[in-house]
Amino acid sequence: MSQLSSIEWTESTWNPVTGCSKISPGCKNCYTERMATRLQAMGSPRYRNGFKVTLQEDTVELPLEWKQPRVIFVNSMSDLLHKDVPCDFIVKVFDTMRRAHWHTFQILTKRSDRLVQIAPYLPWPENVWMGVSVESQKYTDRIHELVKVPAAVRFLSLEPLLGPISRLPLRGIDWVIVGGESGSKARPMEREWVVQIKRRCREMNVPFFFKQWGGVRKKAAGRELSGRTFDEMPRAQLRQKNVPRIREPGVICR
Repeated sequence: MSQLSSIEWTESTWNPVTGCSKISPGCKNCYTERMATRLQAMGSPRYRNGFKVTLQEDTVELPLEWKQPRVIFVNSMSDLLHKDVPCDFIVKVFDTMRRAHWHTFQILTKRSDRLVQIAPYLPWPENVWMGVSVESQKYTDRIHELVKVPAAVRFLSLEPLLGPISRLPLRGIDWVIVGGESGSKARPMEREWVVQIKRRCREMNVPFFFKQWGGVRKKAAGRELSGRTFDEMPRAQLRQKNVPRIREPGVICR
């Protein structure tokens, strides 16, 4: 359940949960759904349930076995904050990240409402980066909820970027990733949308990472913007993390 990753802004993936469900337009052409369906057809035991949310209990402590430090994208094939992932399981995942302090963990969610609900009951070690995916102006409320979370690094994945985002709210945000959709049904991303976001990042002194233009021919489209690549990364900023550990998962999950 781990592998070296081709995702430009991370090094490895770790999937203690697989499967998800669609909640907004950015999910329409989900690459993880396509991959899960393919792996199910190939007989992979991890994907026996296809794209249905499945807890991979035996992988929860896997990062503790990796002795060399690495940057790890948590649940590249799911969303840790999905409603079908029990709170006590999320606590176990966070506890592993706390114990595996030599790694850096990156978590992304579209379910910022649930994140805010349970964040006060989770440990927030400084090696855990928390982010939200935002595909258009309509979903910037996810950013306002993210900044309530006491993570050492809070970041945005604006991918697939499906429309312009004016005056992107970046107060309390440490990193911005932008990317276009890829695949046979990829929806277009306009250059001006990207330039506007880069300009806003410069105004707010926030590192900017341009992942890809995307499209049907992703590799041909490349990653250059204005004749260069942008691979900026955040510097961890320590925040107050004196928050209690969860005691009654059932209470906050209702």
